[in-house]
Parts: sequence; C-alpha cells; structure tokens
Amino acid sequence: MFGLPILSTLVWLPIIGGLLVLFIGRDRPTVAKWLSLAVALLTFVASLPLWTQFDVSTAKMQFVEYSSWIPAFNIHYHLGVDGLSMPLVLLTTFTQVLVIASAWEVIKERVEQYMGAFLIMGGMMVGVFVALDAVLFYVFWEALLIPMFIVIGKWGGPRRVYATLKFFLYTFFGSVFMLVAFIYMYYQSGSFSILDFQAMPLGMTAQILIFLAFLIAFAVKIPMFPVHTWLPDAHVEAPTAGSVVLAAIMLKMGGYGFVRFSLPITPDASMTLDWLVIALSLIAIVYIGLVAMVQSDMKKLVAYSSISHMGFVTLGMFLVYDIVQNTGNAQGSVIGMQGAMVQMLSHGFISGAMFLAIGVLYDRLHTREIKAYGGVVNVMPWFGFFAVLFAMANVGLPGTSGFVGEFMVIISSFKANIWYGTLAALTLIIGAGYTLWMVKRVFFGAVSNENVASMTDLNKREFAIMTALAIAVVGLGVYPAPVIEVMSHSINHLLIQATTSKL
Repeated sequence: MFGLPILSTLVWLPIIGGLLVLFIGRDRPTVAKWLSLAVALLTFVASLPLWTQFDVSTAKMQFVEYSSWIPAFNIHYHLGVDGLSMPLVLLTTFTQVLVIASAWEVIKERVEQYMGAFLIMGGMMVGVFVALDAVLFYVFWEALLIPMFIVIGKWGGPRRVYATLKFFLYTFFGSVFMLVAFIYMYYQSGSFSILDFQAMPLGMTAQILIFLAFLIAFAVKIPMFPVHTWLPDAHVEAPTAGSVVLAAIMLKMGGYGFVRFSLPITPDASMTLDWLVIALSLIAIVYIGLVAMVQSDMKKLVAYSSISHMGFVTLGMFLVYDIVQNTGNAQGSVIGMQGAMVQMLSHGFISGAMFLAIGVLYDRLHTREIKAYGGVVNVMPWFGFFAVLFAMANVGLPGTSGFVGEFMVIISSFKANIWYGTLAALTLIIGAGYTLWMVKRVFFGAVSNENVASMTDLNKREFAIMTALAIAVVGLGVYPAPVIEVMSHSINHLLIQATTSKL
C-alpha cells in the first residue's frame, strides 16, 4: 500500500496510532474517537491487499519482510503470511473497526486510554499472526496481555481485579513453558526462525516435552478444559469491546499456535498424544456445553458456549492421525483441518456479534441477567432480527457460518471414530438447548416489565455494526469456497509436515 510493507503497516500503524490517541486525545474525547476510528479503518483497508494479491496456488509464505534485529542471538524481524494466518489477520483488522465503533457512545471516562489500548492491542494481535521469528512471536504474544489487563481492570465490572489477575496469571503461566521450548529449539538449531524449527529433526523425548509445553500454552489461550476457568470471569467483568476481542481474536491465537508450532514441529509426539487433545476437546464440546445450559447471565452463557465451540477447532486439527490410520493417507483429514480453520473464523464473527448484542441490551438496562428481559423483539424488532440470526448461527443453522466449520469437523470425526462423531454431533442438540432457551426467555413472548417496554431499537451506529457482522456470518455460511481455497495449499502442506516423522 503506497509502497509500504503491508505486514509492518498492519502491525505498527495501529500501535503508533494508539500512542497518538493517548497524547492527542487527552481530555478531548471526540478527537480520540474520530482519530481511533480513522486509524482502525485505515488499518482494515491496508489489510485488503493481503486478500486481493494473495497467491492461492502455493503454500509458501507471502508478503515476507526480513531484517536483522538481534544478530548476536540470530534473532530477526521476520514477517510473513500463508493461507493459515492471512484470514486471521483480516479477521483482526475487521473486528478492530467494530470494536472502536461499539464504544462510541458507551465509554465516558478516559476515552483516549480506552481507544488507544484497543488500537495497540490490535497491532500486537496482528503481530502474533504474522511473526516468523519465535522471539518476535513471543514478544507480541505476551505484550498484548498488558492492554487487555488494563481494559478489564479499569473499565470492567465489580470483580474486575479478580478477573484480571486470574486472566494474567493463567496466560502468563502457560507462556513460560512455550518460551522454554523456544530456547531449547534455539540451542538445537542455532536459530529462532519458526520455519527452521519446523524443519529441525527431534528425538521422541524432546518432541513429547516440547509438545506438552506448547499444549499448556495454547490450551490456556483457547481455552481448553480444565484450564478454561479464567475465561468466563474475564468475559463477565470485561467491557463489551473487551469480550469481543477476547472471543473473536485472542482465543484464535491458541488454535493458531497448534497449526504453526505443535503439528509441524512435533509430529510424532502429536500422533502419540493426539488422544489427549481429542479427549479434552470432546469434554469441552459436551460438558462445557451442558455447563452453558445452567447459566443465568447472558455473557457467561456465551462465554461457556465459546469454550464448547472452540473444542471443534482442536478436535478437527488432531483427528488427522486417526484418519490416517483408518484410510492410509492424510487426505481424508483435509476436511477436518479445513473445518477447524473455518470454525475459527466463524466463531470470531459469531461470538463477537453475540457479545456486541448483549452489550446493546446492557447499555439500555445495565443488567445481563436473562430473567430481567422478555419480549424484547416487540420493542426492538431490528435488534431482535440480528440477535436471533446470530443465535441461530451459534446453533449451527445451515446457511450461516456456524454450520460450515462444525459440519466439516463432524464429518471428519466419523471418519476417525464413530464415537468421536457421535459425541461431537451432540453439540447440535446441546447448543440448540442453551441458545434457544436464552432466545425464548429474552426476545419472545409478551413484554415482561416496564424497563423492557422503555427500550429503544438500534441506532444507526449499532445498525451498521450488526449489518457488517450479519453479512460476514451469512456470506461465509452461504459461500465458504473462497476462504477454503485460500487455505487449501497451506493445509495440505501442514498435513504433510504433521504426518512426516522426524525420528
């Protein structure tokens, strides 16, 4: 874009923009809002060439940028994207615009700090997806905890201190193991290049230890059972925009970690311990889905729903080895891997939309309790239309993005093991149970009280945000082919790496 390196622009434009907002927007909230929106929109526009100029015929890294950073330790500023990371970058820049817009009339105190934190966080999240040097990846991975910590701690709910400490300690604890694995591989390869890590031969003991280190780090971030307990607390206490970023982007970093590190670097250990990840994924899909059914707080219900749906991501990724054993080749697992990647994008749209919808209700009545509502569609018909659409997508209604990824993973599950498929398919029933229960209680029936009767429908800003998300949810659901095509060669290359022994 204008001769600038695209990936560096996407990383540093929002970070520098966020710092400018902090200084220029101080005590000038209107300036802070408009400057933040301009930076977010410019970042999203700058990310579009990643899609339009992407070569779908290769699995090689594209838009590569490379320069020396710390030569003494062979650490480089190395950026690039492939079919696995590029869609996640676009998801991040798209979500960033909606997050800034969603806080336009809601945040009244220290607006410049709020907006600046989200811009800086957005640049760091892009950095996670484009970094090809392990140290650079780790710096972005850890640094983005700081603005999220501040957002929840400053603008969160009454238990925000507890939630922020729990969030920080869980995620930081997991990251330490990842750092140890990086240092070990550096001493073995002499480089911090992620691509060098993927090509490096490793013994079985080393693979298992590295795999477990990655599993702890990425399982916390997704989060997987039993290290999931920080997420509902963080969601409940976070402001709406914080919940959107957590669900739509930050959880995807864990799934991305598995495909960028665990499967290609430790293929033999992944095959040996795939049963562990599959078991934890199925527990998340079924058990956490049942936990969601008993929630009375809408945010907590959607938070548990997110954990359940992210179980499909890890399940689809680690079915490859069972399918290879059953079919004799890795091609049968392509659908599962494609489903996992589509599910990450879909969940980003749907979970972000549902948290924004809950935020709309909270802005009006200042409660998230399901029992406080009833008959909302009678007084907010446009909002009811969008909210029910997103709820149906969360259930996996055909024609929405929620159906595509889950359906592909379920098909792949049956190829691996009929019991895997049966348990995975249970989510269609469980998910419908807790989602439709919430929809019925909140939106339909007679208007339950005077507070609901006084609610107003979407304003133009809210309508625009909901429309953008609805287009994304329906578009990916009706025509997922372009996204699958972008991922195709990278997924095939990943499956070759994941099924080629390094012993």
